[in-house]
Amino acid sequence: MSTSPVRNTKVMNRFDLTSRLVARLKNEEAVVGGIGNTNFDLWAAGHRPQNFYMLGSMGLAFPIALGVALAQPKRRVIALEGDGSLLMQLGCLATIATLAPKNLTMVVMDNGIYQITGSQPTPGAGLTDLIAVAVASGLSNSSWAADEDDFERLIAQSLVTDGPMLIGVRIDDKPGTGTTRRDPVQIRERFMHGLGVRQPL
Repeated sequence: MSTSPVRNTKVMNRFDLTSRLVARLKNEEAVVGGIGNTNFDLWAAGHRPQNFYMLGSMGLAFPIALGVALAQPKRRVIALEGDGSLLMQLGCLATIATLAPKNLTMVVMDNGIYQITGSQPTPGAGLTDLIAVAVASGLSNSSWAADEDDFERLIAQSLVTDGPMLIGVRIDDKPGTGTTRRDPVQIRERFMHGLGVRQPL
């Protein structure tokens, strides 16, 4: 019996996937990027006022996106998170399943390591299958993307159907592209302006 999750999925590149996602955004969708390489690539793929770049706290991309989705139910909200960060906040999956916002899509970028802190292996590199955890938490519309085309299909589906939806992607260990400007006030104000809830400073 195998001790690791079975994933018939291609190992892809985070920046490429993020770029493909951003290219599909046509309706001022909100995108919340988790800490580290996930938001570095979001910043580089297409800087938008509807992007929020989480700084310094692991595991908050999905909870923040949940709040945005509940506050603005007519806006599509997408959250990008790393596997290590999601492992810090697994309880959020049950909360999201319970509240079931129809406009929320989550993407977990899984390379099986805590990349920023020294590439230590995560539990997801061995026994823990994050998509199986999500399904068991009540997020039945959760699946691994088989390859880039399948990822684009799942993203397109998520933008026109009721969620919540969680997409898992296996990624390589390439470093992030670019670096997010670390100005929390500016990030917050630009995002709030992008969501139409505050005028620009």
